[in-house]
Amino acid sequence: MQTISVVIPHYGDPTPTLELVRQIQGQEGAEQVEIIVSDDASPQAFPDTPGVIVARRDVNGGFGANVNAGAATATGDVIVVLNSDLTLEPSFLTEMQRAAEQHPRAVLSPRVVDENGIEAWTGRSFPGVRHHAAAWLTPLARFRATNAWHRAVGHDVRARGAEAEVDWVVGAVMWIPLADFREVGGFDERFFMNSEEIDLQRRLRERGLTVVALRAPTVVHAGGGSSPSESRRRWLVEGQMLYADKWGSKRGLQAALAAATGANFLVNVARRAAGRDVRPIAVARSELSMIRGDR
Repeated sequence: MQTISVVIPHYGDPTPTLELVRQIQGQEGAEQVEIIVSDDASPQAFPDTPGVIVARRDVNGGFGANVNAGAATATGDVIVVLNSDLTLEPSFLTEMQRAAEQHPRAVLSPRVVDENGIEAWTGRSFPGVRHHAAAWLTPLARFRATNAWHRAVGHDVRARGAEAEVDWVVGAVMWIPLADFREVGGFDERFFMNSEEIDLQRRLRERGLTVVALRAPTVVHAGGGSSPSESRRRWLVEGQMLYADKWGSKRGLQAALAAATGANFLVNVARRAAGRDVRPIAVARSELSMIRGDR
């Protein structure tokens, strides 16, 4: 049996992080689990808690830097990275252990649902310009309920009905062999939030690991279905641009998104003429600002 170090990145209200710690401490075999909370210079510091190692950062560096700080203190064979806003089944760690026996050199993710039981698109394909452009085209949003749309934006639809090896899994819950994590240098800390887990898993796959989206156990991710705020959307685009610069073509992505913004503008002009409450110029300016990386 592999030894486990759970790493929980913390920022903000400590209440959900404390609740997640209690869930882990109530798991089957929890006495063998090392729990690490990494505090990313949170304005509400995570309190010293019995049975928990707290890694405290002096400067807020974002998700990847925070996980790296926690992983630096880990002593297990694997790290299990958990967002703080999760609800776990009591058998979560036991079931993940069983899955790891079937996939000994792999990044693993359980099935993830939101608070309404709607399943997340956990397994995904490595993103390319066409995926980002499809997601940027707001007229396509009407087709979000179709598999065609999900394929277009890079979701691996096979992983919705069966266990599947995929290119990468969403970073809310990740089981990662610690030696391999350290060998590739952990997360690239240039990413603040978004795309860092894609970059990490791409490097791990180059090292020979597989990535598997499991069908069990199931976790509930409270933040999984929330709509992004303006700042979160900017972080998303910044991460996409950095990833494209590292693995593809940043200029190509910027050109494709700018073209998609032009299409969005024309559609919004028509919607405005039809009496819809939309501001085509303001929307286009906001989108172009994000594409350029303005602050």
